[in-house]
Formats: sequence, structure tokens, C-alpha cells
Amino acid sequence: MKGNSHPKNEVSLNASGNESILDVIDRVDVTRRNFVRGGVSAGALAAAGGLSLGGLVQTVQAAGTSTLSQPIGFANVPASTRALNASLGGSSTAVMDKITVPTGYTAKVLVAWGDPIMAGGTAFVGDASETAAQQARQYGMHTDGMHFFPLQGTGGVALSDRGILCANNEYTHEDILFPDGQVGTGYTLAKTRKSQAGHGVSICEVRRVGGTWQVVKSSAYGRRITANTVCKISGPAAGHALMKARKYSITDTASTDTGTLTDGTVAYGTINNCANGVTPWGTYLTCEENFNGNFGSTGTVPAATSGDVGKLFNRYGLVAAGFGYRWHTTDDRFDLVKNPNEPNLFGWVVEIDPANPAAAPVKRTALGRFKHESAQYVVDAQNNIAFYMGDDERNEYIYKFVCAGKFNPVNKAANRNLLDSGTLYVARFKDDLSGEWIALVPGTVGVDGTALRDNPNFAGLDDAEVLAKILIKARMAGDAVGATMMDRPEWTGARPRIKGYSEIEVYCTLTNNNRRGSSATPSSNKADGSTTAASARPAVDAANPRADNVHGHIIRWREAGQSVLATRFGWDIFAQAGDINTAKLPHASGTNNYTGNIHDAPNGSADYGAPDGLWFDPFGRLWVQTDQVGDGSGDFVNIGGNMMVCADPATGDTRRFLTGPNKCEVTGITMTPDGKTLFVGVQHPGEDSTAANPTQFSNWPQNQWTFAADGVTPLPAGRPRSAVVVITKDDGGIIGT
Repeated sequence: MKGNSHPKNEVSLNASGNESILDVIDRVDVTRRNFVRGGVSAGALAAAGGLSLGGLVQTVQAAGTSTLSQPIGFANVPASTRALNASLGGSSTAVMDKITVPTGYTAKVLVAWGDPIMAGGTAFVGDASETAAQQARQYGMHTDGMHFFPLQGTGGVALSDRGILCANNEYTHEDILFPDGQVGTGYTLAKTRKSQAGHGVSICEVRRVGGTWQVVKSSAYGRRITANTVCKISGPAAGHALMKARKYSITDTASTDTGTLTDGTVAYGTINNCANGVTPWGTYLTCEENFNGNFGSTGTVPAATSGDVGKLFNRYGLVAAGFGYRWHTTDDRFDLVKNPNEPNLFGWVVEIDPANPAAAPVKRTALGRFKHESAQYVVDAQNNIAFYMGDDERNEYIYKFVCAGKFNPVNKAANRNLLDSGTLYVARFKDDLSGEWIALVPGTVGVDGTALRDNPNFAGLDDAEVLAKILIKARMAGDAVGATMMDRPEWTGARPRIKGYSEIEVYCTLTNNNRRGSSATPSSNKADGSTTAASARPAVDAANPRADNVHGHIIRWREAGQSVLATRFGWDIFAQAGDINTAKLPHASGTNNYTGNIHDAPNGSADYGAPDGLWFDPFGRLWVQTDQVGDGSGDFVNIGGNMMVCADPATGDTRRFLTGPNKCEVTGITMTPDGKTLFVGVQHPGEDSTAANPTQFSNWPQNQWTFAADGVTPLPAGRPRSAVVVITKDDGGIIGT
């Protein structure tokens, strides 16, 4: 989720004088380690790696018998390093500009930025000369989370050769989106409209014919949801005053202020769609993440002390400059001064029915407003259903939404409004490896001893208004109740309950946090909600135990009583990412040696950093995708470019399955029901390229293939393109075996 229009997260800061991991270990009551079989002695700690992060994690990590219904059977692909690229005749300042998969597998491009996906769509030509109207019928830019919805065959059987692919388009690279770049001969509304058309969600029908996968370009299911698509707003915050923005008449040539406000139940568009989720009733959930960067102003933005608007801007990172976009200069809808409530219409989970192109997307406010990364559902044995979510920014929180109603597996239509009523919780991870879910409801008492209904940030005429404000200001509610600040919580995934495994076990990637432990005088998000977004400099803690956490880690928890209704859980760290061969000196605090503890053989053969995408296949295998430095430089010189690995959640055994092209992110993954086709996203290959030299860092995918998977669609040169890759096993078997 990096790129010209997104903040960087890999810059190392100075060493700190914060508490060491020794202090953290001293606070851990080993008798309450819910993931550990028995206590841990000092001798065991020393044997596991000493009183260090590695030692602590090795003791906390659960060992167990594999419950995979299909094994991990492929051999590691080599890390795509600069050294490897140079040895093959390539540049010594880049990694290989191609996809690699294990021997016995084949990867091809299924669909890429600019490909037509619906009737009337035009083919990508390579020079970015397409108009906004053309882009609105083409696959959007910078693919991210995705899901394959199988169509049904005879007897209602889910098909594995025909389905609807829903994929997020997170952001646009402005310098290659237009022939002359973002500025070029001038920035116009036409450029804004094309950028807006490149955002959102792409929905297309895909099918396999004669063993060849292809997009059905004239399918009735094909559609684009963009930054200007009409969406409904539902749930407790719908209709609240903070959700009533200036109402504009939106056309290709203007956004005209009508002089009225919306009624708080309608929003235009969805943007910065990062990871995703699905529901068991067959809908797609797209998650709005870095929406703040699309806003800006040429005027003076309200200060943090100037009431609701200023406080919200401050806590959610809304500033006059934005970060990379210029929409506000041509479209007043995105001007923070002229339309201050518009940002409140973003930062939600949006539900889409892929099988009904006429249905408007719905922003479900009950799930809270923050920088949503993904939404993983779990249905327990009593048909209670919950969704687990991360807020992807340094020092933000992990959330759970529990629906008030039960899931009805017989009548799917009965579930359509489950996401409008329930309870939003935020997580607190304790040093003794237990945790609690804190309900974000009016009566919950904050750390200052004041109930949220009496907190001035959420005060209202009645509890209904209080709840609406809590959800709109979910970050501030998390501040008020003392939630645990995490190292960029991103994708969540639930371990399949198969082969007798019955625990509700949820995983979350914590991508990195160079601000953890970076100050001799640590600071936390203030309980009054006044902390500027991402500005805290917290000390290490048990759940985030490394200062300068450039490599990130994966945390997991088990719900008490195998129920999603539980308000208690046990947790541990599944894996600490890092580089076993690093030459980097350990951090001065003693909390980080940068080597990690990934379980691979031989040691270091599947090292990775910055875990981001995370997904379980139906066979129980955990797939992890990375968002580290994409050219194998700096801290990632040995790890190489971005990749996807596969791990056994019980044993931790990890193997590298895929590496991506230069300066890309590997993100988005889904599979056909039979497990024989895997779809994987490649985002921003060649990021940081310029309009003057679009292929400076990458010319993928056209440098690797002449045609797409259908064997017909050409891949013209001119610009690197984000794309979905389709992967099959040459023997027709199940992926990963």
C-alpha cells in the first residue's frame, strides 16, 4: 500500500532508551500463557535464544500437530535479491522484474490495469491516453484484496471454472496514469475524474475454457465501483449530522454545489480500498483505508482544538496538503474547508453484492470508522457471527464487531442486515498473554473514569447519538478506553476448524513500526483523543516487543470458550519476521536483533519482512504476502523483493512460494473451490517511476509475457501495470501440494 500517493513506512529512526525485553518478560506470568504447554524456566528461555525477543517468542509460540487437510509440498523458490538479479545479467540495483513460482507451477496474467471488464470497455493501449470514461469500464489501478465467488452449476454445486472476481483498486500512481504525468501541461478536472475512476472496486466474470482462464469482457456481472459511485449509508451513524456533507451534482465536467446538504444516508464513491472480506451470505466487503490522503485544501484547515471537525481531522490525519493527490484543486467535494464533513463518509467497510449489479454498495457504519484493512468473519457453533478488523496505521488498534443477530445458514436473505446491528469492540493485549475485548458503547467507562456517554467527544442528546459519534470517532473511542496500540494491524484471518481443530483462532499481520521505542520519553495515544494520527512514540510491550520494528510480526489469539461472544482471549506471537543473515547490529535497547524467528529449513530459506496480506485456504494453510521495500535494498538486501510464503499454523513450518517483480507489493489472494486455481495480486510494479520514464524500474507484466492467460489479449508495452496473476499446477493438482 505504498507508492507515490501513500506514506512510506520503512525509514529507520534513532535508537531509544526505552525499557528492554527483560522488563517485558519480568511482567509475564508464565502460568497464564494460554498458548504454551506448561511453564517456562530461565533455562528454557536461554535454550530458546536467551532473554531476548527471539527467546521470548520461541517460548510463546505454540507447537502442535498439523491439522492441514492438504500438505505443503512444494520446494522453496529462491529469494529475489539484487545479487541474484545481477548474477543473471540484470541490474545490481533491482530485483528480478518477473513473477517466480515453484517448479511444476505456471503463472499467467489474468487481468491487468486498463483491461476491459464490461460491455463497452476498450483495450489498454500503453500510453495512458484513456479518458476517465474509458477507465470507468476498465480494470482499475493498483489491485489489492480480492475474492472469487463461484457461480453455481447443476444442483447448486459451486463451480471451479466460472465465477465472479471482485478486486479492490487501492490507489492510483498519478505520474503514469496520464501521458504527461500528474502536473505536466496542467492539472485538470479531467485528470481528477480519471484518477477517481481508477479507484474503487473492479468486478468481472472469469471462466476457464479448455484449460485457459479468461475475463468475460461482455458479462452482465462486469462493473466498476469508483470514487463517484452512489453508495448507501446504513447502521447507527447513518443520518447523523457529522454524516451530512455538501451535496454536489457530479458530472464529467463539474462538481456543482447544490447549496444543500445530503441527508446522511448517501455517499458518493469508495476510495483507498485496501484489503477485503466476505460474508457467509455471499457478499463482498471492501475496506476503505488511507482515505485521508485524497483530501486537501488551498484554505486554512481547522485546528485540532476547533471542535469536532478539527479533532477529527487531527486524529485521522487530514491535512491541507494531503499526500500526493490534487483532487481538491479541481473538485470541491474533496476540499476540507469547503466540505468538512465529506471525510466522515469514508473509512468504512462497504458491502457489495457481486451477483446483483443493480444493487448499490452499502457503507456499514456499525463496524466503525478507521483505516480499515480487512474484515474476517467467524461463525461459532451457535451461529453467532463476528468480524475481526485492523486499523492500518502505526500505533492503532484491532477491533471486533459482533452481530446482534445470529447467522442463518438456511436462508441467506435473512442475513442481509446483520451488519447494521451489534457491538464494536477494541482489543487490549495484556502482558500475561491474556486479552480483553472492550465494548465501544455509551456505558463503557474509560480510563479516566468517565463513561463514554459523558465524554465530551461523544456526548449527545441520547445514547443513539452517542453511539453514532463513537462509531464515527472509533479511534478516539479506542483512545478513551485504553486499547493496545499495535504495530500497524493489517490483514486478519481465521484458522479453519478442520480435522478436529475447534478453537476460534484469529491471526493479524503487524506490518512494521519504526516509531515503536524510538523516543527516550515514550508517548501514547492520549485518552482525550487529541493525539495526531501516527505521532505517538510508544515503548515496547508484550504484544509489540521490538523497538524499530522494521520487519514486523504476526500475532494471533484464541477466543475464550470457542465463542465469538467472548470478551476474553489468550494470545501469542506466531512469527517474528526478520533476516537471519542480517549484518545489522542489534538495537541498543536489546529488544531487536532483526533476525526474526521464522521456522524454515534450511534456516533463512523463507525469511520475509513486513507481513501484510494474510489468508487461510480451506485446507488450513496460512498464506502471507509482504509489503517490504520492493527492490531488495537496505534492511531487505538478503530477503529480496516482495513475496508470498505458505505456513503451517500448528508447526510454523514456512516455505516461499512466489516472488514478485521489481518494486511491487504482493497483495490479494483467493482460490477456486477445488483448490486447483490460485489468484494473486501484484500491486505497483516499478513504483516511483515518472512520466518522463514510466518503465524506469519495471516493464512488468509485458516483459514476462506477450499475451494474457487467454492467449489473445496482448500486453502492450509503455507502462508497468498492476495485475491479477492466475496460478495452476502443471499436473492439475491442488495448489501448494
